Amino acid sequence: MRLSRRSLVSSGIVAVLSPVFDKFGLPFVAATAAQERQWSHALSLFEAPRYAPGFKHFDYVNPAAPKAGVVRMIANGTFDNFNLVLGRVKGALAAGLSQTFDTLLVGSEDEISAEYGLLAEAVSHPPDYSSVTYRLRAEAKFHDGKPVTAEDLIFSFDSYKKHDPQNAAYYNHVVKAEKTGEREVTFTFDAPGNRELPLILGQLNVLPKHWWEGADASGKKRDVSATSLEPPLGNGAYRIKSFVPGRSIVYERVKDYWGKDLNVNIGRDNFEELRFEYFRDSTVALEAFKADQVDMRNENSAKNWATSYDFPAVKEKRVILAEFPINNSGRMQGYVLNTRREMFKDPQVRRAFNLAYDFEEMNKQLFYGQYKRIGSYFEGTELAWSGLPQGKELEILETVRDKVPAEVFTTPYSNPVGGNPEAVRGNQREALRLFRQAGYEVRDRRLVNIKTGQQMQVEILGQDENDQRIALFYKPGLDRLGIAVNIRTVDDAQYENRLRRWDFDMVTMVWGQSLSPGNEQRDFWGSAAADQAGSRNLVGIKNPAVDTLIERIIFAKNREELVAACKALDRVLLWNHYVVPQFTYGKDRVAYWDRFSHPQTLPKYARMGSFPTVWWWDAAKAAKTGTRQ
Repeated sequence: MRLSRRSLVSSGIVAVLSPVFDKFGLPFVAATAAQERQWSHALSLFEAPRYAPGFKHFDYVNPAAPKAGVVRMIANGTFDNFNLVLGRVKGALAAGLSQTFDTLLVGSEDEISAEYGLLAEAVSHPPDYSSVTYRLRAEAKFHDGKPVTAEDLIFSFDSYKKHDPQNAAYYNHVVKAEKTGEREVTFTFDAPGNRELPLILGQLNVLPKHWWEGADASGKKRDVSATSLEPPLGNGAYRIKSFVPGRSIVYERVKDYWGKDLNVNIGRDNFEELRFEYFRDSTVALEAFKADQVDMRNENSAKNWATSYDFPAVKEKRVILAEFPINNSGRMQGYVLNTRREMFKDPQVRRAFNLAYDFEEMNKQLFYGQYKRIGSYFEGTELAWSGLPQGKELEILETVRDKVPAEVFTTPYSNPVGGNPEAVRGNQREALRLFRQAGYEVRDRRLVNIKTGQQMQVEILGQDENDQRIALFYKPGLDRLGIAVNIRTVDDAQYENRLRRWDFDMVTMVWGQSLSPGNEQRDFWGSAAADQAGSRNLVGIKNPAVDTLIERIIFAKNREELVAACKALDRVLLWNHYVVPQFTYGKDRVAYWDRFSHPQTLPKYARMGSFPTVWWWDAAKAAKTGTRQ
């Protein structure tokens, strides 16, 4: 397929070559354009990549790590799907499935927003970011030995864009994907300036077109738009060895994996097998860890971390308790107030629900004082607001002044503070004042709509006992205001289906934020995503000021502008009171049986110490720790 005139115009090449275009035609110009491209081994959002072309391996790996052993990990809930394309919209995707597929690029874990060639040996884009071209490695192969082709890449892109709403939103501004060389694919954008789009496309899992267009063992034609439990044909370091639907899945390292000697893979993927055991109850999962049925547990309960790890293996140092700092991301965790519900359309009502939330007492009684209250949508990063807006941030906010609460400019945001009876009573009085302004009043100890006389009722939806435990602590504060509260816990499948249909009043949600936010902000808070099934805009935000600030983030021209735009968005989201912010810790709590080793210096921006990616089986430690049960 030849380059179109439109894609050449967008890259600025036609302006230089129009005379030869007119004389010799498109094929000549396409060949010339290919020669003009500046190829790179890596992409980085703003700064130059840390690793130069031809680097031997990432600094944070052990290139001599042995390839051996088995690691057993915990997965929550269940699974009924091996189709990555539908992971967000249908069924429950099996844990670890992405290990079976490679992406065009792979991120380094000691840099902010830098990616290096994996399936792609080189990448190129014009200075205005109006397109990006990837050149595939000739040696890249699927597990059946067939090469990864440009057709596979285009098929994968089209499948994700058509069947995955979140990726459809990501790829909305990619107007064309076309083969522009034997192993080259060019993605053309609808406008220049979106610096993140090339990196986003670099994260695309490349699927085998020939396999998906074929038939399974029974002769049934495969369908990329349907869930499936047929083990997929991949091209990554692992493939499915065995599984029990909904209960367990085992991946084996591919001995003849095409990319095992690439610099980006040296020292990674060191285990012979990755095993995931599924648990529907976190208490049962903890007991399985204690009984040596699994090797590692990421503990998200402060209570468990404080009280449940005093068993003999910990005292004997056969089980290691570690805390790894979270440096690669920020987060907002809170109760989503579904603004599709009439009662939550009013920001005064939403603020009142925050006033009823006594974090300080909850932290003391439930969390052993380990947590701090979240006060930013970018908590834990330099992107979080501070003080009053000034400089570039103020300049950005001025463009939406008439569309945002006045407090954005005049008052630093703060959550209500409880922790003692006097403070709680003060918060409740303020909450009732806000309810009265919103058209509610207390009658016979019930908070009712003044016009209809109906009591305010709310259901807090959860999916496990931890959700229920926290909601039960929150409930009395709402009860005292006269709100009828129902706490409902459902299984994983029902929970996901209700979220996809926006069928909830309140639910706990976590939005993870990278250190370089971008196009995903549309999916989190953008107006278009509010009605898009499978999006992360659970709040239902449709706010023109928010949309404007999201675009300022996406099209930021440098790091300074990106940080300022994120801080501006942070303030606007907070002062609209879309969520009741909850709590955070700032570290990953990890318990593991002492059978493994890891590099002395772990990557700064990895989660959980990059376990198990750069860890390895240590036979000497395993002998001391004892035989697995």
